[in-house]
Amino acid sequence: MIETFANIFPPAYYSLIVGALNYLYLFMPIWLPVILIYILWNNWMNYIQTKFLNEQDYRLLELKLPNEIKKTPLAMELFLTSLIQVGGEANWYQKYVEGKSRPVFSLEMVSLEGQVKFFIWTRGFFKNLVEAQIYAQYPDIEITEVPDYTSFVNYDPNALTLWGTEFKLAKDDFYPIKTYVDYDMESKGIKEEEKIDPITPIIEYLGSAGKGQQIWLQILVKAHKKERKKALAWKEKWEKKEWNTFEDWGDQSKEAVKDLITEATKPAEEGTAPRMMTKGESGVIAAIERSVSKLSFDCNIRGIYLAEKESFNPINIVAMIGTFKQFNSNNLNGFKLTQATGFDFPWQDYKGIRVNRLKQKVFNEYRRRSFSLFYQPFVLNTEELATIYHFPGGVVQTPTLSKLMSKKAEAPFNLPT
Repeated sequence: MIETFANIFPPAYYSLIVGALNYLYLFMPIWLPVILIYILWNNWMNYIQTKFLNEQDYRLLELKLPNEIKKTPLAMELFLTSLIQVGGEANWYQKYVEGKSRPVFSLEMVSLEGQVKFFIWTRGFFKNLVEAQIYAQYPDIEITEVPDYTSFVNYDPNALTLWGTEFKLAKDDFYPIKTYVDYDMESKGIKEEEKIDPITPIIEYLGSAGKGQQIWLQILVKAHKKERKKALAWKEKWEKKEWNTFEDWGDQSKEAVKDLITEATKPAEEGTAPRMMTKGESGVIAAIERSVSKLSFDCNIRGIYLAEKESFNPINIVAMIGTFKQFNSNNLNGFKLTQATGFDFPWQDYKGIRVNRLKQKVFNEYRRRSFSLFYQPFVLNTEELATIYHFPGGVVQTPTLSKLMSKKAEAPFNLPT
């Protein structure tokens, strides 16, 4: 073996390699335990978290809408504040010994062969809370616990065609997307049928699915906590000794606003007076400050298009890619794809092995309602989330949107007992 080593590498490289291997062997009692502890710790955390989650009782609630909704997305925003639940990680024992975690809720808009439905997936412990807060804002809605629609689908690549993707923000989290406030949905004097509702394209897209086709849209949310490590280069961390510094989107926004103000008021030439901030620049700063002032969630958004082989229509993939474009803003934020079940070049995936594995992964993560292991969740505030997920009013005329045909009313007070 050594002779072969010496024949392959020049003498200078050979001596360096042998020296490096000797050092690795010499310091093995130091680096090997560190690696083993790291592996064991990750396996332990994965075990206790999986065990805790498997012990939970999960419920899927279908929300059947009344024939007419006059509430704006502000009502949904008020409901979403009730989902800010930070319990479960109150101390190190709960997190690292018991494996507890913040509750995750899944807000879902689904098309089952064109039938558009709204769902909320939650732990059984929060079922009554979710129902009470929904009824508080939408008293005419009917909430029914239903079987999980994903359990009726057995993904077989030979029988079904699947295309899935995940979405992420195009810019830093503190830059807001275009919300219902920007669409003037809160303006008084505008008739319901004249309002421009950004959720309309999503509902129409879902309603366009035909027989043998399903479209699933899932928004996973959990209360945002200050736990993101500050994005500093290793050199900066060494110089500033900021090894354990944590910074969330609110802290990051303050630095960004300072930089924007400095850049916006910088003199055109040295020695000249500072220029005035433009209306657009001041608007960006105001939007950022308003965005971070609201309660927020860590989010993970994914979409799946499923179709029987003979019913597959590629235009639905194009439509899925553009599902959230109406929330994009040129000078603020928007959505883009972060993971899709496909590759640009044929040599990236030999005989479809990688893409089939990726499709199965996206399908399984959707069914488990689990955050992606490979992509960090992004932050949306309650206003942004209510814009993406709310119950449409009269402006939406999709005939396949599931609605109640009658209105609930209380029984007469003099009804015989």
